[in-house]
Amino acid sequence: MGYREEYGPLLDSIVQEGDVIAMRYFRAMEMRVDRKDDGSAVTQADRGVEEMARAKVAASGLALDVLGEEMGGRDISAANAEGRARLIIDPIDGTEEFSRGIPTFGTLLGIEHHGEIVAGMVSAPALATRWSGYRGDGAFRDDKKIHVSKIAKLSESMIFTTGTGSKKNAEDRATLRRLADAAKNSRALGGFWQHMLVAEGAIEAAVDWTSMPWDLAPLGLIVEEAGGQSTNLLGKRTIYDGRFVSTNGKIHDEVLGLLK
Repeated sequence: MGYREEYGPLLDSIVQEGDVIAMRYFRAMEMRVDRKDDGSAVTQADRGVEEMARAKVAASGLALDVLGEEMGGRDISAANAEGRARLIIDPIDGTEEFSRGIPTFGTLLGIEHHGEIVAGMVSAPALATRWSGYRGDGAFRDDKKIHVSKIAKLSESMIFTTGTGSKKNAEDRATLRRLADAAKNSRALGGFWQHMLVAEGAIEAAVDWTSMPWDLAPLGLIVEEAGGQSTNLLGKRTIYDGRFVSTNGKIHDEVLGLLK
């Protein structure tokens, strides 16, 4: 049995119901925004989607643990990667955008098995778009196969990066701006969507500077299955470093050289 056959029905079921929950609160008067200890936003949709996903995993009969942004898990670190397979979920990635009525939010799902993400899905209901990937089976946007771009020079590329706001120190801001200045075109976006734009060939590189495993779980797999590369700044394939770079593969070394 392939990863699509094993995990696809569960991922499909979670995002279908998750989309309904998210859109119930998006731009709705009854949405309530609370603040967690770290200052980040959380809404009823974040909690509702993760609770639903955990219930579906429990009912699925699959041997899966769960690691989620809102309800945690046995181990947030890579130390658990060699243990039992698990679903890693960000119920609403981009909660700040979601809470402000901006449609660039999504539900992120990744299945981790023996240290590898083997199945992943991203659903952005307000964009009416869904991306998926299964190890060895390709990457898809709304069931249509996607592939990274063929541009081979950073100077001819469009790149998206996380922002250069006051939370970053001067050195980090200078590093990100150095990369942006080396590209033909650049934008500050951050979040899952920029990595999906790499996977579908719309841009050549995307950089996140501070992320948790649930922010990244399905992204690298989808980019890789589309023909690209996703690593940390040292070129290691991992979702546990915090800093995450996706490219079309052709400019990956050039991008990392500017970021190191």
